[in-house]
Amino acid sequence: MDLENYIGKIPNFPKPGILFYDVSPLLAAPKAWRATIRQIATIVEEYEPDLLCGIESRGFLLSAPLALELDIGFAMVRKPGKLPGDTIGIDYELEYGSDRLEIKSDAIVAGQKVVVLDDLLATGGTLKAAIDLLQSCGATVVAAVCLIELTNLGARDKLDVPVVSLMQFEG
Repeated sequence: MDLENYIGKIPNFPKPGILFYDVSPLLAAPKAWRATIRQIATIVEEYEPDLLCGIESRGFLLSAPLALELDIGFAMVRKPGKLPGDTIGIDYELEYGSDRLEIKSDAIVAGQKVVVLDDLLATGGTLKAAIDLLQSCGATVVAAVCLIELTNLGARDKLDVPVVSLMQFEG
């Protein structure tokens, strides 16, 4: 099954000059979505993680069903103010400003092997921040897995963990 056929390409969204890769058609096609989760499960299993961490919000779409498939836990990496209770956060710079990510303070046990997931790897800023945050909590981040990677933006060079993407586009 060619999963790339299930990725919509929306020009000039969210702003002029940007080509948005839309996963909605993939999510709407149960057989393709199931095949996606199974393919990612095969990739992730090789890293033998103790925990999956998904980045808000479309990273949750991958992480939650994958955690069920692999019978392991799932923790959310979110924007500020979205998680109840005590959190640990990290501020980071993007090409257009700054942002912050947080995780619940009890989500990571020091030494846990973690795979971090997101839907799209573009410039790598958010994924790098998530990896830095997880490492600061004591996690051993063994890999980053993305559904889509825009290969011409050089994000892999910014990351100090193995990166696997299911689909690659030039962007």
